[in-house]
Amino acid sequence: MVGLHGYGRSHLRAVRALDGVRLGAVCDPRGSDVDGVPAYPALADVPAPSGDRVTIISTPLHTHADLASTALAQGSHVLLEKPPATSLAEFERLCAAVRASGLLCQVGFQSLGSAAVPAVRALVASGAIGTVRGIGVAGTWQRGRDYFTRSPWAGKRRLDGVDVVDGALTNPFAHAVATALAIDGSTRRGQVADVEVELFRANPIESDDTSALRLRTSRGTVIVVAVTLCAKTVRSPQITVHGSEGTITLFYKEDRVRLRTADDDVTTTYPTTGLLADLVARVREPGPLLSPLAETGAFMEVLEAVRLAPEPRPVPAAAVGDRMVIDGVDDAVLRCSAELALLSEVVRWT
Repeated sequence: MVGLHGYGRSHLRAVRALDGVRLGAVCDPRGSDVDGVPAYPALADVPAPSGDRVTIISTPLHTHADLASTALAQGSHVLLEKPPATSLAEFERLCAAVRASGLLCQVGFQSLGSAAVPAVRALVASGAIGTVRGIGVAGTWQRGRDYFTRSPWAGKRRLDGVDVVDGALTNPFAHAVATALAIDGSTRRGQVADVEVELFRANPIESDDTSALRLRTSRGTVIVVAVTLCAKTVRSPQITVHGSEGTITLFYKEDRVRLRTADDDVTTTYPTTGLLADLVARVREPGPLLSPLAETGAFMEVLEAVRLAPEPRPVPAAAVGDRMVIDGVDDAVLRCSAELALLSEVVRWT
């Protein structure tokens, strides 16, 4: 395990829950408090394993691709936290390393482990909501000053000349982007036709804390993602497929799907599979991964559009209240999702 602290703790719990799996080493510059497990300062220092090895990488965003490449070169399968890289060029190099190694690389979009995603796709394919007119995503969360000062790379677009791309769309709401693309069946390179990006910031940071994007997939589907970390009310993120005869809404944090038509209003909760458990299962018995690296290519095209977009525009001070809450942003985000609109099309402060 590379990166024990922070989100690494959830990976530690996942390791301990698996039968026939042993934590063989920890790498973290802040040290380790896991008794009985050797700790090393760097991944390159970890000795070669005697059997199958999986390396879990839960480290700063801009270190993901290099560490994953190192693990693959050591003969290890990889569970890599999202995003897999911070530029499309890095992503392509990592894909080449995976192909050359013949090993597995699973990307930590946990929402893609849910049976709710194929269930939504099946409902759409069945014609349950008629003709699809688009997919809208809404995310309204609050993140205080501590969130943006928790590490040197937090809230940065670049650090010491290296791309970090730590913004609302590419880190906290990255799952929303990737899951919307998966629902459409547009997950690989070349399946995003065009992307419009709007980045804003209320906090004194480099990156975006309030954002919207509108893309069109190669299948012709319009996807709008509108998110903020400066909301008045925290809600579960939702992905809504808008059809001519109704809507299907996925609340991906809870694996809940709501189908609403003139005749039905039904909510179903689906099971989910942990991505580490899935990766271990595929090491033992070959089969398709739930979130393989190659299937994150479309997400990386979106990240690249964010990386190359103009710097986030400051939200006018008059629109920012206590706790960095942006006035009216909750309703604006929900409108964007419902109307498949950008923030600039629904609010004046843009």
